Amino acid sequence: MNYPKTMKALLCYGKNNYRFEAAFPSPDCGDDDIIIKVEGCGICAGDLKCFHGIEAFWGDGTAPGYAEPPFIPGHEFLGRIVEIGKNVKNFRKGLAEGDRIIADQIVPCGECRFCKTGRYWMCQPHRVFGFKGNWNGGMAEYVRYPKNAIVHKVPEDMPLRDALLIEPFSCSKHAIDRAEIQCEDIVVISGAGTLGLGMVTNAVLKNPKALISLDMMDKRLEKALELGATHAFNPSKTDVKKIIMDMTEGYGCDIYIEATGHPSSVNQGLSLIRKLGRFVEFSVFGEKATVDWTLIGDTKELDIHGVSLSPYCFPFVIENISGGKLKTGGIVENIFPLEEWEKAFDHASGKYGDYKVAFAP
Repeated sequence: MNYPKTMKALLCYGKNNYRFEAAFPSPDCGDDDIIIKVEGCGICAGDLKCFHGIEAFWGDGTAPGYAEPPFIPGHEFLGRIVEIGKNVKNFRKGLAEGDRIIADQIVPCGECRFCKTGRYWMCQPHRVFGFKGNWNGGMAEYVRYPKNAIVHKVPEDMPLRDALLIEPFSCSKHAIDRAEIQCEDIVVISGAGTLGLGMVTNAVLKNPKALISLDMMDKRLEKALELGATHAFNPSKTDVKKIIMDMTEGYGCDIYIEATGHPSSVNQGLSLIRKLGRFVEFSVFGEKATVDWTLIGDTKELDIHGVSLSPYCFPFVIENISGGKLKTGGIVENIFPLEEWEKAFDHASGKYGDYKVAFAP
């Protein structure tokens, strides 16, 4: 072992039961594994929702949830290789100790129907780093990448604050890919947190006719405009429906992307979108959304596209963050040590206006 036997880590032992540990056992490096020393790990809205105990992660009493404690949270992480298993060189060419790497959030099984047809992000076991004990995440000093992890190199000259956006901006790219934006489209992106902003900067590359950002915080709307949105509106201060109907001769927007995770945004989108429009749903919800399905079917005949994870997106995002086409400035605002995890989670809630909050173990 070329690294310490114990490490600092944040552990989840159950719903609302998270603890910092100063001497947790470091992961062992098996013959097919890679161990990295974590350089940084972002805090996702999904991490917060798991912490706060929503049903999607912990079940509703009739069906089990996704989380399987104890585990180390965090799926938005990157680091440097400190040890490589003896078999790794046989199936991972060109990796060496010291390399700076990142991996897709999901560790596909390679055996299910989805994996065998190239749709690995829908892998049936769906093992994402940071929610299950055998796939511990990056809120720790060291992480084990198993054989099936989908690994990518990170440029040496990419600043940490940019590299921390590779994973969320890859999710954002997948949402934009699912939206199938054309140059004549009027696109609305609801939510201007980190992921919504990532969608804005990715959508700019599609050259839509208009790119409208919606959020309840004016600071976020200012950032959306900085990243390339053509319009930005606060629905609590502006009659968004009137504005968009006036922009579209009363038809409505062509594409609506929901990135807030709040039920009101879903109904807002259904009212703003035109007949035969495309509704893209990205978020993990903290509560159930109730909608009038007649709008989706008989009234508007909408295309509803779901979005999960970030398949095949990491290489594009790494290249375009490095090249400056995807804008990142000012999005990662606060980086905390693991010992201050409670303060970090509090900031990640957005109550102080932060976009992305991260750890540097």
